Amino acid sequence: MNFLNSVVRKVSQTINLGVNITQKTSLDLPSVVSRLSNLAIQGRGMATLNQMHRTGPHIKPRIPKRPLDGNPFMKGVVLKTLIKKPKKPNSANRKCVLVRLSNGKEMVAYIPGIGHNLQEHNIVLCRVGRVQDCPGVKLKCVRGKYDLGHVIVNRK
Repeated sequence: MNFLNSVVRKVSQTINLGVNITQKTSLDLPSVVSRLSNLAIQGRGMATLNQMHRTGPHIKPRIPKRPLDGNPFMKGVVLKTLIKKPKKPNSANRKCVLVRLSNGKEMVAYIPGIGHNLQEHNIVLCRVGRVQDCPGVKLKCVRGKYDLGHVIVNRK
């Protein structure tokens, strides 16, 4: 019991657990453990300047935001053809498709060039490349591969 009181005293000196040690009370182990577990849930406590100097700044790890998980190209199936409007200063109708990629993600891809013949269930090859004036469009379709043909040029 003395050992338990000394442990609680040390911990409550560093962090306020709401336990009053000065009074002669019997401390049961479950209440102390539950209060210590509440302390663990709270996460990082206040650090002293020496501790901050020793450990350095607390920097969260960056989550990589790569649309194709680092692959240069990925095959996908067209779910729907879309027409997106660009952001404010520009005015146009951008031809896009909603694609289910081979890794399971569903993303919007831009169809470059003039004219296309894509329908639902067509297969396209997508590459990384965002359209600057369309929010959420981070892929482009590759012309001349699978079901998306080359741009037709009328020569007269």
